[in-house]
Amino acid sequence: MPCPRPITRIGWCPWRCAWSLKTAYPIKLRVGIYGAITACLFPLLPSKTGWKVGEKKAASQMDGAYLEWALADFSGYIAADEVYDGPFCVLSIVGNHTFTRLLYQVLDHDPEHKDIAAFLRRFEQALRQRELVLRGVTTDGSPLYPEPLPAVFGEIPHQICAFHILKELTKALLHAVAQERKTLAARKPKGKRGRPSTLIAKHVVRQRQRVQQKIAALFGHRYLFVQRDLTRAQRRTLQQITRGVPHLRALRTIMEEVYRLFDRRCRTDTALAKLATLRRRVRRFKHVGKLLNKLRSPNLDKALTFLDDKLLPSTSNAVERGNRRHRKMQKTVYRVRTKENITNRIALDMLRDCQKEGRIDTLATLHYPRAR
Repeated sequence: MPCPRPITRIGWCPWRCAWSLKTAYPIKLRVGIYGAITACLFPLLPSKTGWKVGEKKAASQMDGAYLEWALADFSGYIAADEVYDGPFCVLSIVGNHTFTRLLYQVLDHDPEHKDIAAFLRRFEQALRQRELVLRGVTTDGSPLYPEPLPAVFGEIPHQICAFHILKELTKALLHAVAQERKTLAARKPKGKRGRPSTLIAKHVVRQRQRVQQKIAALFGHRYLFVQRDLTRAQRRTLQQITRGVPHLRALRTIMEEVYRLFDRRCRTDTALAKLATLRRRVRRFKHVGKLLNKLRSPNLDKALTFLDDKLLPSTSNAVERGNRRHRKMQKTVYRVRTKENITNRIALDMLRDCQKEGRIDTLATLHYPRAR
């Protein structure tokens, strides 16, 4: 029988509830599939230990015990990035193989080269104390890193995230397809208002309909120009919608050549030679101006650095995952955000990652024997 009213005093509840200490509801829960939950019968108030999260204590362990644990299996490859949270900026360095956050810093202003250099020197000092060597760095193409990285670590491989480069190229190519749709829309013949009555007017209406159908087909199948692999049916569709517009087929050919540049089976020098040939070919197509500018970007050359090192990741997904996790975590914070608050929250999240293996072992020890 459920308790008909809340219990507001110390005493034994006749409805088979445990001792209640000014609680609004019974503290003994129903029996679950893994056994009953033991209720506390001690009449005093419970201990306050564990009521508050240890954010400040976690922040004090970042340069000591946590860094020792994080660098224990350091691979030599890192990913660096920054994430903006209102007026604050969080700099992060993540292990590119273990996806473990190694070092972070919260700034109350937009980062500059001197801030990045100071942040990297902290990490370089930590590596030097443990006799570790940095073998490669991956960033997202931000202009904040090309100068401080060689100044702090010397000449090391600097990989630009291939995902960000391909994203910019596909965006530029889709922009070229959109420009072609606008050009076709401007070429549509203009007819008189009302229902066509003469043969010429009917011919103009049919021509307008054909052009509009082509514009709709180019819009509906625009993904075929940037998709990495196409089936036979998709290639036939692409041939059909680009009939009479040969330079659009050239855009698809250019995108296929770009994808071939990132093939792990070739070396960086070979890929750079292919890129130089592609740049010379694209010069003939003057209408793809934005795409040509993206192909000329020096970041595209740096995005091919990973081809000479099989252990160097081609993307900065390791640090991007941590940034997405931080954004999701901050959505649930309704109090005023401060620099100290953000610093402590990230430290607590990193400490939980450090203790994850122990929690998993504890849950396995407690869960499986009770489930038998």
